Amino acid sequence: MFSSLTIIASCISQQPNIVLFVADDLGWQDTSVPFHSEVTPLNKRYHTPSWERLAKQGTKYTNAYAAGPVCTPTRTSLMKGKSPARSNITYWTLYKDKDTSRSHPRLSPPNWDKDALQPGDVTLPSLLQDAGYHTIHVGKAHLGAVDSPGGDPIELGFDVNVAGHGAGGPGSFYGKHRFMATREKMDFNNKQVWDVPGLEKYHDEDIYLTEALTLEACHELEKATKTSKPFFLHCAPYAVHTPIMPNDTYIDKYQDLHPKEAAYATMIESADAMLGAIMDKLESLGVEDNTIVIFTSDNGGLSAHARGGVKHTHNAPLRSGKGSCYEGGVRVPLIVKDLAGEEQVKDDYTITHDLFPTILNFAGAAVPEDHIIDGIHLDELHDGRVIGWHQPHQWGASGPGIEPYTAIRQGDWKLIYFHDGERFELYNLKQDIGETHNVLSHYPQVFSEMRNKLLNWAINREAQPSIVTETGEQVPWH
Repeated sequence: MFSSLTIIASCISQQPNIVLFVADDLGWQDTSVPFHSEVTPLNKRYHTPSWERLAKQGTKYTNAYAAGPVCTPTRTSLMKGKSPARSNITYWTLYKDKDTSRSHPRLSPPNWDKDALQPGDVTLPSLLQDAGYHTIHVGKAHLGAVDSPGGDPIELGFDVNVAGHGAGGPGSFYGKHRFMATREKMDFNNKQVWDVPGLEKYHDEDIYLTEALTLEACHELEKATKTSKPFFLHCAPYAVHTPIMPNDTYIDKYQDLHPKEAAYATMIESADAMLGAIMDKLESLGVEDNTIVIFTSDNGGLSAHARGGVKHTHNAPLRSGKGSCYEGGVRVPLIVKDLAGEEQVKDDYTITHDLFPTILNFAGAAVPEDHIIDGIHLDELHDGRVIGWHQPHQWGASGPGIEPYTAIRQGDWKLIYFHDGERFELYNLKQDIGETHNVLSHYPQVFSEMRNKLLNWAINREAQPSIVTETGEQVPWH
C-alpha cells in the first residue's frame, strides 16, 4: 500500500509529460478495442481507431473498475487517491450543501460530503504542481459544487481550466446552441447550471462540443511545450454523457442502428477522435516519446434510460449499467501507454484510485505522509487484494442493482450488500461475468469469509451506510 509512502522527486528534466483522458459514461463495451475474452457485436459496432492505436502501444487492463457507478465519486477518487467510502464523496454533486439523492421508499442517505473537493484538499494536480508540473484541465470537471470554490478546477491545483465547472453534463453538444440548454442568452443570475462555460468563441458556430474541446486541448499543449516544465493534461470530454446528440460528421456509417444508438455511436467516435488528435499533436510537437497517455472512463455505460433498444442490455455481457452495483455499472476500459510503449494485456483487477499513486510515481512526485490513500501502483496488482464500492444513495433511474449498496471483489469473487432489507448476493466473476447466478447458498464458507472482509473494508474506511428512514438508525454492517 502507498498510504504513507513518500516518493523521492526525480530531476525535473527526467519527468515525463502525462495525458490523462477520462471519458464520461463510456462503458466497457463502448469501443472497438475488446476488453472481454472475445470480440463482441458491440466491439464490431463502434469505430474507435485511436483507442486501438493506443492499445497497440500500451497495456490494456481487462478488469479495470471505476471507483463508483456514477461520476463525482470516481472523479474525486482519482484526484485524491481515496475510495469514495473513505472520502465520503459517495454521490454526484451539484449545488453547495444540496443532496442530489433520489428518494427511496425506506432508506435515506447518510451525511455525505455534498460539496466534494474544495481548496486546501490534497489533490493529484496540486501534488504535480509541487513537483514542477504545468497542470491543465480541459472539459468536464464535476469535482466540487457549482456555487462553491471547488467548482473551479483552478482552485484544486490546475494552472489552466478550459470549460470545467461543477455540473456534470453539457446543456447541448452543439456550438449553434452555445452549448446551452437554451439558445437564448441569459444574464449571470439566470444562467442554467448545465451551460458549458468558457467556450464563447465557438458560440453560434457549426461545431460539436468534443471538437471544440479538441482544438482547445491541442492549443494548450502547444503553449505547454513552450514552458520549461513537464505538463499534466487532464482531458475529460463531456462525451458520452447525455444529452445524446449526434455528431453529423460520423452519422452515415451508423444508419442501420436505432437513431439514438446511431447518435450514441457518433459521440463515442468523437471522443476517440479527440484522443487521436491529441496523440497526433504530441507527435508533431516532438514530445510523444516522453509522454505517458492513460485512457479510461468514470463509470459504466448508460443503459437504464435515454438509449435506444432494450434497457439494461447496452453493456452485455455485463449486467445492467451506470448507477448499478453490477459489472455494467462499474467496469470500464483502461489503457496505459508508458514510456516503454509496449503492447500488453493484463487481467489483474484494478480500480480508479490506483491511478493516483501510479501517476505520482511516473512523475516522481511526493505524497504527504499523512495523506491516506487506497490506491496501489498498477505494477503491484494482485488477486489477494480487496477492492470495493460504496453508494448509500438511490440513483435517478430504476433497474437491476440500482439501489443503495456496498460491494467488494477479491480474486474471482464479488459480494454485494444491498442496504434495503440487508440482502447479500455472491458471484464468481470468472465463471459468470454477467452475474446471472447468485451462488451464495452454494458457497457458505466463501460467503462467510467475504462478508467479514466486506465488514472490515467498510469499517476501515469509516464508510457510512444508509439510514432507515422510519427509525433514523443506520443500516447495520453484517
